[in-house]
Amino acid sequence: MKIQFTKYHGTGNDFIMVDCTSYQKEDFVLTNEQIGFLCHRRFGIGADGLILIFKHPDLDFEIVYFNSDGSKSFCGNGARCAVKFAQSLNLFCDTCSFMAIDGVHSASIHEDLVSLK
Repeated sequence: MKIQFTKYHGTGNDFIMVDCTSYQKEDFVLTNEQIGFLCHRRFGIGADGLILIFKHPDLDFEIVYFNSDGSKSFCGNGARCAVKFAQSLNLFCDTCSFMAIDGVHSASIHEDLVSLK
Protein backbone atom coordinates (compact mmCIF):
# COMPACT_ATOMS: atom_id res chain seq x y z
CA MET A 1 0.00 0.00 0.00
CA LYS A 2 1.30 3.45 -0.91
CA ILE A 3 0.44 6.31 1.43
CA GLN A 4 1.10 9.97 0.73
CA PHE A 5 2.13 11.75 3.90
CA THR A 6 3.54 14.96 5.30
CA LYS A 7 5.77 15.13 8.34
CA TYR A 8 5.25 17.83 10.97
CA HIS A 9 7.29 18.76 14.02
CA GLY A 10 5.89 20.41 17.14
CA THR A 11 7.68 21.18 20.40
CA GLY A 12 10.07 18.25 20.27
CA ASN A 13 7.74 15.67 18.74
CA ASP A 14 7.33 14.65 15.12
CA PHE A 15 4.25 13.27 13.44
CA ILE A 16 3.27 11.61 10.19
CA MET A 17 0.21 13.40 8.78
CA VAL A 18 -2.10 11.71 6.30
CA ASP A 19 -4.88 13.51 4.44
CA CYS A 20 -7.83 11.10 4.61
CA THR A 21 -10.49 13.65 3.62
CA SER A 22 -11.43 11.62 0.57
CA TYR A 23 -12.00 8.46 2.69
CA GLN A 24 -14.55 7.33 5.23
CA LYS A 25 -12.95 6.29 8.54
CA GLU A 26 -13.96 2.68 8.07
CA ASP A 27 -12.35 2.64 4.59
CA PHE A 28 -8.85 3.71 5.74
CA VAL A 29 -7.60 1.16 8.24
CA LEU A 30 -4.03 0.46 9.32
CA THR A 31 -2.94 -2.33 11.66
CA ASN A 32 -0.84 -1.69 14.77
CA GLU A 33 2.04 -3.40 13.00
CA GLN A 34 1.76 -1.09 9.98
CA ILE A 35 1.62 1.99 12.22
CA GLY A 36 4.61 0.72 14.21
CA PHE A 37 6.56 0.19 11.00
CA LEU A 38 5.72 3.65 9.66
CA CYS A 39 6.76 5.29 12.95
CA HIS A 40 9.94 3.19 13.36
CA ARG A 41 12.93 5.55 13.31
CA ARG A 42 15.33 3.12 11.68
CA PHE A 43 13.20 1.16 9.23
CA GLY A 44 10.16 3.39 8.64
CA ILE A 45 9.51 7.11 8.25
CA GLY A 46 10.21 7.73 11.93
CA ALA A 47 7.78 9.59 14.17
CA ASP A 48 6.27 9.82 17.63
CA GLY A 49 2.81 9.32 16.17
CA LEU A 50 0.59 9.02 13.11
CA ILE A 51 -2.30 11.43 12.58
CA LEU A 52 -5.13 10.89 10.12
CA ILE A 53 -7.31 13.86 9.11
CA PHE A 54 -10.90 13.05 8.10
CA LYS A 55 -13.89 15.20 7.20
CA HIS A 56 -16.53 15.49 9.90
CA PRO A 57 -20.24 16.08 9.21
CA ASP A 58 -20.69 18.82 11.84
CA LEU A 59 -17.19 20.16 12.57
CA ASP A 60 -14.29 21.40 10.47
CA PHE A 61 -12.49 18.03 10.59
CA GLU A 62 -11.67 15.00 12.73
CA ILE A 63 -8.28 13.75 13.84
CA VAL A 64 -7.40 10.17 14.65
CA TYR A 65 -4.13 10.00 16.57
CA PHE A 66 -2.05 6.84 16.92
CA ASN A 67 0.97 6.47 19.17
CA SER A 68 3.98 4.82 17.56
CA ASP A 69 2.81 1.43 18.91
CA GLY A 70 -0.57 1.76 17.17
CA SER A 71 -2.62 2.61 20.26
CA LYS A 72 -5.10 5.49 19.98
CA SER A 73 -4.94 8.53 22.25
CA PHE A 74 -4.88 12.32 22.27
CA CYS A 75 -1.68 14.34 22.03
CA GLY A 76 -1.60 18.12 22.47
CA ASN A 77 1.50 18.63 20.32
CA GLY A 78 0.06 16.32 17.70
CA ALA A 79 -3.26 18.15 17.75
CA ARG A 80 -1.55 21.50 17.20
CA CYS A 81 0.32 20.04 14.22
CA ALA A 82 -2.91 18.49 12.94
CA VAL A 83 -4.64 21.88 13.11
CA LYS A 84 -1.88 23.48 11.04
CA PHE A 85 -2.02 20.58 8.57
CA ALA A 86 -5.83 20.84 8.31
CA GLN A 87 -5.47 24.55 7.57
CA SER A 88 -3.05 23.70 4.75
CA LEU A 89 -5.78 21.41 3.36
CA ASN A 90 -8.14 24.43 3.33
CA LEU A 91 -10.50 22.87 5.87
CA PHE A 92 -10.77 26.20 7.74
CA CYS A 93 -9.22 29.69 7.86
CA ASP A 94 -8.24 30.98 11.30
CA THR A 95 -10.42 29.19 13.87
CA CYS A 96 -11.74 25.66 13.91
CA SER A 97 -13.56 22.99 15.87
CA PHE A 98 -12.52 19.40 15.48
CA MET A 99 -13.30 15.97 16.88
CA ALA A 100 -10.67 13.84 18.61
CA ILE A 101 -10.82 10.64 20.64
CA ASP A 102 -11.73 12.59 23.79
CA GLY A 103 -14.34 14.88 22.24
CA VAL A 104 -14.62 18.26 20.56
CA HIS A 105 -11.74 20.75 20.66
CA SER A 106 -11.37 24.26 19.33
CA ALA A 107 -8.24 25.96 18.05
CA SER A 108 -7.06 29.12 16.40
CA ILE A 109 -4.07 30.12 14.32
CA HIS A 110 -2.40 33.52 14.39
CA GLU A 111 0.54 33.65 11.95
CA ASP A 112 2.43 30.45 12.86
CA LEU A 113 1.15 30.17 16.45
CA VAL A 114 -1.47 27.46 16.96
CA SER A 115 -3.56 27.81 20.12
CA LEU A 116 -5.51 24.77 21.28
CA LYS A 117 -8.31 24.97 23.83
